[in-house]
Amino acid sequence: MGHQAGFVNIVGNPNVGKSTLMNALVGERLSIMTSKSQTTRQRILGILNNTDYQIVFSDTPGIVRPAYKLHESMLEEIRLALIDADIIMYVVEFGESEMNPMVGDFLKESEIPLMIVINKIDLGDQEKVTGEIEAWKQKFPGAEVIPVSALHKFNIQTILNWITDHLPEHPAYYDKEDLSDRNVRFFVAEMIREHILIQYRKEIPYSVEVIVDTYEESEKIDKIHALIFVTRESQRKILIGKNGNAIKNLGISARLEMEKFLQKKVFLEMSVKVEKDWRDSKLALGRFGYQMGED
Repeated sequence: MGHQAGFVNIVGNPNVGKSTLMNALVGERLSIMTSKSQTTRQRILGILNNTDYQIVFSDTPGIVRPAYKLHESMLEEIRLALIDADIIMYVVEFGESEMNPMVGDFLKESEIPLMIVINKIDLGDQEKVTGEIEAWKQKFPGAEVIPVSALHKFNIQTILNWITDHLPEHPAYYDKEDLSDRNVRFFVAEMIREHILIQYRKEIPYSVEVIVDTYEESEKIDKIHALIFVTRESQRKILIGKNGNAIKNLGISARLEMEKFLQKKVFLEMSVKVEKDWRDSKLALGRFGYQMGED
């Protein structure tokens, strides 16, 4: 068999561990991982290269019913992922018994090879896990059902073996040195957003978008300036905190992670701006890099 290459698109409800799974498969920390839902808002490609194959994983946003144009954009990302996949990986967590109806009907009729991954099986006993595998096999007779623990990297190789058995023959889509289609600016912005999710409570994280507006690279230090957008002045005050303490702590934790990721020193500056209703503005969402479908 010649060289294999294809797109494996990861779909599922929020918080089932799609990002953790992709990071375990690719071996790099590419997607934001926190316990809050909606952490992944755009499709992120993670690329696994081998001499004989290239697997392009696509981590999609969790499936949510649209409340804002932001959610519509997220659903558009999922719709595209279902259409352009060579293999679809639907991730459920242990204890989940129904597929999201927004994609279930499509997957029942689709000809694309389907793998149902039951994640977080470390939360259940062997008997219950076996019962869930059988239940999913009955609902989707053509699908491969694989139980995993992405967090403990259990059964990751089983997934990869099945994928390489079903991957089409094709030359590599990306350079074999690439780990993702995203640039460094994207990951730096995501790291800041992740630390906002960790550090701030309630509505703040979901009202925030981050873009890196300047990035100066040099041999010893990278100088980065990021803009954090919120929807209200009250949120801006919370983000900055008393005497600027909150944003100072945010800067320290995000910078340390960037230095680990980039393997060099980082000088990080951040500004907070109010952009009212950005989640419902096509113009703002387009500027932040979201795919917007046709009206």
